[in-house]
Amino acid sequence: MQDNVSVGILQIMNRLPPHTVMIKAMLESDASFEGIFITAVKTTGIFCRPTCTARKPKPENVQFFSMIEEALFAGFRPCKRCHPMDRVPNRSALVETLTNLLDEAPTKRITSQDLRNMNIDPSTALRQFKRTYGMTFQQYQRGRRMGSALHDLQAGDAVIAAQVNHGFNSSSGFWEAFKQLFGTPPSQADQAHVLFARWIDTPLGGMLALADDAGLHLLEFVDRRALETEIKRLRAHLKCSIVPGNHMCLDQIENELKAYFEGTSLEFSVPLVALGSDFEKSVWKLLKTIPPGETWSYLDLAKKMENPNATRAVGHANGKNSIAIIIPCHRVIRTDGTLGGYGGGIWRKQWLLEHERTNLNKTHQPKLI
Repeated sequence: MQDNVSVGILQIMNRLPPHTVMIKAMLESDASFEGIFITAVKTTGIFCRPTCTARKPKPENVQFFSMIEEALFAGFRPCKRCHPMDRVPNRSALVETLTNLLDEAPTKRITSQDLRNMNIDPSTALRQFKRTYGMTFQQYQRGRRMGSALHDLQAGDAVIAAQVNHGFNSSSGFWEAFKQLFGTPPSQADQAHVLFARWIDTPLGGMLALADDAGLHLLEFVDRRALETEIKRLRAHLKCSIVPGNHMCLDQIENELKAYFEGTSLEFSVPLVALGSDFEKSVWKLLKTIPPGETWSYLDLAKKMENPNATRAVGHANGKNSIAIIIPCHRVIRTDGTLGGYGGGIWRKQWLLEHERTNLNKTHQPKLI
């Protein structure tokens, strides 16, 4: 049996969450860990997803891997119940297939009969999209089409052209749906404010990004408890609608996150729009000056703000940051050197810090803001 030091080294090498965290996630079938680790059972020689419905093994009989290939090379075979070889990073294969289909043709209207023609049960699509995105497949694709129609109208297209090009047969139905979603009729599309949303898969789980022409408003792990509150606050403050769709800022942050997690660049240049008080914004601006590979304490931040008694307020501002990783609140620790809290989970904070320390020498030193 490996000693604790060896286990710790392997966790760092494989970027796994702490062993106790994975045991708890496995026992509770926590879906937020899908795509983050593989559970291998030594007594059966089988590896599973964290959410496998089979009888849970004893913790002492479990070995964890960060990648399917590692489990295969170690001599384990895939479970026939949970099918871990199927790529499901938080999203089901069906959800991913249909999402990709809409990415390729965002104006296409896919009916229930179209789904049946693809051998897809419409009720299954409804349930899986509801579980993944909080909306049905029909709501999701309607949002995509309406968001694309808004973009065309704001670019100067005629209302009738936007209606026809985005699969709306009825002008009155298009008019009413547009007004209900954006709070304004199509003829006043230039007054509508919308944030475009994208799910981005990462090695640490799915992230939600929201952006418009001003920049990136939100980047959060989808299992963060405060995510719903943050979205409601954004919608209320900006008086906007949120629809799934494409935007150059979303393309940029997806590419920059890919480079970040691959360790080829720890820098971000996507424009940010942080919603908060003047004090919170000053804290977030200071956070961006913490270089990758380093950590500051809450007291360090307070002192740099020339207010050493403001550690509690600094901590509160840290917790209200809704642009994870880019505004690096994960680089703030307690004065005694312990990690402290993190909205995305302590195991992610530890992973991010180790990832940055490991890859710092592979990249150019980031410029301080």
